[in-house]
Amino acid sequence: MMRMSWMITVINRRMMKILIALALIAYIASVWGTYANMRSIQEHGEMKIEQRIDEAVAPLREKIRELELSFTQKYPPVKFLSEKDRKRILITGGAGFVGSHLTDKLMMDGHEVTVVDNFFTGRKRNVEHWIGHENFELINHDVVEPLYIEGLAKRVGARLLLASTSEVYGDPEVHPQNEEYWGHVNPIGPRACYDEGKRVAETMCYAYMKQEGVEVRVARIFNTFGSRMHMNDGRVVSNFILQALQGEPLTVYGSGSQTRAFQYVSDLVNGLVSLMNSNISSPVNLGNPEEHTILEFAQLIKSLVVSRSHIQFLPEAQDDPQRRRPDIRKAKMLLGWEPVVPLEEGLNKTIQYFSRELEHQANNQYIPKPKAARMKKGRPRHN
Repeated sequence: MMRMSWMITVINRRMMKILIALALIAYIASVWGTYANMRSIQEHGEMKIEQRIDEAVAPLREKIRELELSFTQKYPPVKFLSEKDRKRILITGGAGFVGSHLTDKLMMDGHEVTVVDNFFTGRKRNVEHWIGHENFELINHDVVEPLYIEGLAKRVGARLLLASTSEVYGDPEVHPQNEEYWGHVNPIGPRACYDEGKRVAETMCYAYMKQEGVEVRVARIFNTFGSRMHMNDGRVVSNFILQALQGEPLTVYGSGSQTRAFQYVSDLVNGLVSLMNSNISSPVNLGNPEEHTILEFAQLIKSLVVSRSHIQFLPEAQDDPQRRRPDIRKAKMLLGWEPVVPLEEGLNKTIQYFSRELEHQANNQYIPKPKAARMKKGRPRHN
């Protein structure tokens, strides 16, 4: 009896151990299940968090990619020149209309170019595609603090090119105008500051050449147009195109019978480079000998823009030259240069440029308006 009782006790102990083991296994299983479930929930939550982080970071990654691309800027194609052929060239006003196109030409030809500009009428974006290039330097400087470039030219043996103007001929009594004509300028009229300023600039350059032996080249530039013209410069091309695009009257001062000769900017730049590399020390006309009246020009732009604008006649500006046409025989014979871009082709390119500018200005809530002719000071509108 006692033995049977002992066996029952042993069995009970074993059963107890088994039950405890089962309970322990069940507890572990329960805990593991809970942990696994919590882990699954946590991982799911982490996936959602990661997804949200990715969504937030995506624009930043795109911005970083854009910045990386901007740091690895691709420049226009540049020729390689050896040290003996590569020139170091300083362009004052190199961020302006003509200056920036000259900068492009010289850079692509492989030279080292330093541009000096105060950005009063020039714009940094005219030359921003060169910023960072090893051959290019941009200096923000106003020539009211003189650079003394004539002294610099003497010290380093450089050649000085003066961008003069057809305005030195004034309201000419000789037609077409050749380089030997001395001009017909009113020294106290509303155009005098510009006209006489250019005339005295030529005088000073040639006096310095004779006194100090510095090589001088003088380009007398006739009416030029093209992309990067300042929209509010008040000149005839920018005025007519801007007025036609905006549906405003095309303002013609006087009868419109005054004549001008218009060249596209790329033709002028090629002429400037040719003159700079030449041995011609006397002034050279650079312009298009194809002569048009202002009225014809207004009608042509109106037609190319397909504008409904009408032509409005206003009083003639004082001392406005009645006829202007360059004699370019000297440039053709000694430089082998003459304009090659047809007028309509150049105008279409310029109209496209102004259209893009107007769209850009509209997006920034600023719409430029053509300036009226200044009757008492500055240049009249037909320059």
